[in-house]
Amino acid sequence: MAASVPSAPAAGEGLRPARLSPRDVLKVGAVGLRTRPMRAFLSALGIAIGIAAMVAVVGVSSSSRADLDRALAALGTNLLTVAPGSTLTGGKAQLPLESESMVGRIGPVREVSAVGLVDEAKVYRTGKVPETDTNGIATYAARTDLRDATGAELRSGTWLNAATGTFPATVLGSSAAERLGIGHAGPDVQVLVGGKWFTVVGILKPAPLAPELDAAALVGWPAATSRLGFDGHPTTIYTRSRDASVEQVQSVLGATANPEAPNEVEVSRPSDALAARKAAGEAFTGLLLGLGAVALLVGGVGVANTMVISVLERRSEIGLRRSLGATRGQVRTQFLAESLLLSALGGAGGALLGALVTGVYALYQGWPVVIPAWAVLGGVAATLLIGAAAGLYPAIRASRLSPTEALSAS
Repeated sequence: MAASVPSAPAAGEGLRPARLSPRDVLKVGAVGLRTRPMRAFLSALGIAIGIAAMVAVVGVSSSSRADLDRALAALGTNLLTVAPGSTLTGGKAQLPLESESMVGRIGPVREVSAVGLVDEAKVYRTGKVPETDTNGIATYAARTDLRDATGAELRSGTWLNAATGTFPATVLGSSAAERLGIGHAGPDVQVLVGGKWFTVVGILKPAPLAPELDAAALVGWPAATSRLGFDGHPTTIYTRSRDASVEQVQSVLGATANPEAPNEVEVSRPSDALAARKAAGEAFTGLLLGLGAVALLVGGVGVANTMVISVLERRSEIGLRRSLGATRGQVRTQFLAESLLLSALGGAGGALLGALVTGVYALYQGWPVVIPAWAVLGGVAATLLIGAAAGLYPAIRASRLSPTEALSAS
């Protein structure tokens, strides 16, 4: 029996070109990178330097800004204080007992604490000191969270807590300890507060945000009430708010602390450092956007230049592929893939290099290392987008070359 012969395709029935899988696209796109490794390396290096410069500038600026924010935060940019003012008759006003809790209900307020002046509770080193020789030391009832609100730090000993706040224990301000001749805290160190012996459990460092604490003997709120006759009315309320809401909080503090007589309340104004912080943030933002745009533009020009030269040098390859059945779309896809691979290599390498430079420089300066994720991911993503845009024209130009024209030009 004779073997059957496959029939020829009917008239008008052509062979369909094979489709390229994603793996095939990567392979053909890497051809130009493998065959010209030095040129690909130098092109990727140019892109990497641009992206590294952008990431490093963003990272170094962000680290510097974090250090500036830390320094400004130490100056109390979000600290506001509430104190009693004067009555209509000129007398000393008084904050309500519940004023501290009412202030704590303000939405943007994150921390609230208070001190209350204990009148007539004078502080002496011993009972032999004349009553008139007070050294200007005042006694305050203090909340246990006062240090968090004021940023006060201990030089010696411990701070008041729920236990020691009920016993005759005191924490001295830096100036108060110096005037009393006390260099360290301890169970054997005592002072007279309001005629009663109190153990010095701690000594504070100078408190720049709350200088009134420097010349004070601080006792627990319960101990001041039970042992020194404190009436419970706060004389200074400290609040910490979100930076963006400081001015809003300031506008309602008076009416919140004393709804019946808001005009008898004194509220501190926001620190000038807050305005400086906002101005610095705006300046950094403008700088980063400008430098980032320039770096990405330089990288895009480098990719476009590399791909145009690649098309001109590989016309024979394009003609041969077209003669073997490659479609225009496949040729276009090849060069676009090559452009994206080149951009991805440069972008990833540049992002890592920029992060490394940022880390080394920030550690050298003693800054916190801050590398925004948007800078790294955004730099790589923007590089891919610009690489695609830059490789589009060379890819289209390569796909429009006819086989005969490409082969004859080789």
